[in-house]
Amino acid sequence: MNRIIFCTFFKKKMEGQDFQSYPGKLGEKIYDQISKKAWQKWLIKQTILINENNLNMLVFKDRKKIEEHMEKFLFKK
Repeated sequence: MNRIIFCTFFKKKMEGQDFQSYPGKLGEKIYDQISKKAWQKWLIKQTILINENNLNMLVFKDRKKIEEHMEKFLFKK
């Protein structure tokens, strides 16, 4: 059964994610408020950011930078 949530990205009810795709409190917020479609849009944007800025996800500072971009993209659009 599909989980329906109010997606804060698209500002309407949509299908929610099947599982929490990001850890911690931010991950819970994303699971509760971000639809599958919005999460897919973020994954595309994330890939672009990683490639354009030559980020290494094994480096803490680079992961933090991506997390900041993710919060801005998903919640402050």
